[in-house]
Amino acid sequence: MIDFTLAPADIALRDRTRAFVREHIIPYEQDARLSSHGPSDALRVELNSLARDAGLLAPHVSPHYGGLGLSHVQRAIVFEAAGYSMLGPIAMHCAAPDEGNMHMLELVANEAQKEQYLRPLATAQVRSCFAMTEPKPGAGADPGQLATRADKQGDHYVINGEKWLITGAENAGFTIIMARAFDGAQELGPTMFFARLPQAGFRIERIMNTIDSSFTGGHGHIKIENLRVHQDDVIGEVGQGLKYAQIRLAPARLTHCMRWLGAAQRAHDIAAAYAAQRTGFGKPLIEHEGVGFMLADNEIAMHMCRLAILDVAWRLDKGEHARHESSMAKVFVSEQLYQVVDRCVQVLGGSGVTDVTVVEKIFKELRAFRIYDGPSEVHRWAIANRVSRKQTPRH
Repeated sequence: MIDFTLAPADIALRDRTRAFVREHIIPYEQDARLSSHGPSDALRVELNSLARDAGLLAPHVSPHYGGLGLSHVQRAIVFEAAGYSMLGPIAMHCAAPDEGNMHMLELVANEAQKEQYLRPLATAQVRSCFAMTEPKPGAGADPGQLATRADKQGDHYVINGEKWLITGAENAGFTIIMARAFDGAQELGPTMFFARLPQAGFRIERIMNTIDSSFTGGHGHIKIENLRVHQDDVIGEVGQGLKYAQIRLAPARLTHCMRWLGAAQRAHDIAAAYAAQRTGFGKPLIEHEGVGFMLADNEIAMHMCRLAILDVAWRLDKGEHARHESSMAKVFVSEQLYQVVDRCVQVLGGSGVTDVTVVEKIFKELRAFRIYDGPSEVHRWAIANRVSRKQTPRH
């Protein structure tokens, strides 16, 4: 039986996170170290220090690596609270891509790799990036088009390829590269590799200009040329890279939902306060049905999003893969929250399309969410395929 009653300790942690974000992080939202490519590393380090002092750094990581070892349901509560500011997940070191990388490495990396890569990442000594997406004709939403190669030479692999939209690439301490491994003419399959950064074989061609601006290190366009990595830097088993990507992505797409729910709640709170104070045609805007109904629709949408997130989190905590449910949640939450913030822009009127409030920024950030970690269309296609398989006659 599903029971989403919060334990007193979880309520206290949620409230502590809310207070931390409001009192310590939101004041940084006008900091000069914020750019169109995200907060600078100097700002990120400063924010991480605040979270560390508050006992809120990397709360999803196991206590062995300095975190709080939160369950998925607990993450849903805390990550939503963190997402109330775009800088909250950065400060608490639970933003993409690092959060997803930490989760995967705890499950897949060997003990030596965990000490070498996971521990410094979990303690925010370094950042990381996940190099999978490629420009055409390489892998985008279809990982089967993976074009980057890793050719075995003795006890090393030599990697060549091109990646783009690699979040956090600039100034990352290491990367996880997805490449097709070969031993001579024999293809071994998609494989994940560690590579320390910076190094000459991993060159950032440019930081891409994108609609969003909340990720430290921006989104890089990368050229990988004759990058040599030792076979000890293979993550897990050779040829199992896509399997590990699913281990990473199913929870990661859900944690995106958690964080963005917090951001949408912030936009809604701003719009509701504005509608209660601003008057037009003889009464507060909120008393006009055209405005009040938009805010009511927001409440409905956010409630249903919260339930969808908690359901998938509960399934993950039970040990289910929940791929079907997480795909449904990702589509529903990303599209509903975009509509929530779109209505907030409308309620705010002219100020909604300016930087007078943070709503304009949240609106742009949420548009990208419908593409990241699988566009809605790919998730719908996967969901439809599962429905189709259920209809296949059994003999």
